[in-house]
Amino acid sequence: QCDLQGLWRNELGSNMTLLALNTAGIFSGSYHTAVAATNKQILVSPLQGAQQHPSAKGHTTFGFTVQWQFSDSITAFVGQCFVDHHGKETLETTWLLREEVPSRRDTWKATR
Repeated sequence: QCDLQGLWRNELGSNMTLLALNTAGIFSGSYHTAVAATNKQILVSPLQGAQQHPSAKGHTTFGFTVQWQFSDSITAFVGQCFVDHHGKETLETTWLLREEVPSRRDTWKATR
């Protein structure tokens, strides 16, 4: 079984800390990105998420959002946790970032 709780690091140097899940599979934590398209100081940002009930194979699916504290944007992540034959846990994720734009006309460039 994969345990999402704890400190996670990605290949770009970002860090994510996930706190314990409650009985419904809801969790919170923080994300400190090493990559951002801003000149502002990067701040640790809160996250909220949910884990699907683990399957018999233990490849847990999950999703969470990060409310960036240094920009007018929010990112939604979805992913799955895999455990190799040595017991190493790896999260594979996909994300969408939505930033604030001045008008509805600009919505085409608001999502990455």
